[in-house]
Amino acid sequence: SFLHYAGIEAPEYLGIINKTLSLHLAKSERKEMCFLTRKEYEEMQRACGSSIEYCHRDRLILALLYNTGCRVSELVGLRICDFSGIQTKDTASVLFHGKGRKDRRTPIWESTAKLVRQYMQKESLSNGDFLFRSRNGSPLTRSGVAQRIGLLASLASRNIESLSSKRVTPHTFRHTCAMNMIQSGVGIETVAMILGHESIETTHKYVVSDIEMKKAAMEKIAGQDLAKMPRYKASK
Repeated sequence: SFLHYAGIEAPEYLGIINKTLSLHLAKSERKEMCFLTRKEYEEMQRACGSSIEYCHRDRLILALLYNTGCRVSELVGLRICDFSGIQTKDTASVLFHGKGRKDRRTPIWESTAKLVRQYMQKESLSNGDFLFRSRNGSPLTRSGVAQRIGLLASLASRNIESLSSKRVTPHTFRHTCAMNMIQSGVGIETVAMILGHESIETTHKYVVSDIEMKKAAMEKIAGQDLAKMPRYKASK
């Protein structure tokens, strides 16, 4: 990005700039995507009971992240007025304020809406209040959410060993939500819309990482005589 900028601001150096831009980027090892199973999520929910002071807040944080796949910055920015249909029989939803001032409204499960109602009543929150607050009353920070999730994952790993090998962060829940939708048959365009992805290519990485989808594809051709299968012919 800097070199493209420099080419505009200092065209006399275009020769060396173009030579530099022609260099191939070094290949780096792609890390395996981390996401949670249903059992791991449920065990983290049970771990919330170990902290009487924050149990209701922690349960709601986990539920919203797991249900909506929102970014942690969107989570900590939520106010009570961002929720709709929480107190009525209408479909409950939440308005997320995403990157680049792009807002999106996402429906939430009734179980999640129930947790929101209970938390609002317990904390006596009014319409303009931030949903999540720290001990001193200020909005909860991203690092604060990450710290709580790390603690809950550590506590839950005592009962479910698979969590011990995972680095669970708020973004892990975003991956988990996407994988859950894809494995349930939700179209990639819908997944991109719910997560607030600008490019469909960003969402496509979840399809590539879905080992169950790959397994199903391989099982589909298992035992078939490939020699007898019709060959593809391009239309003229």
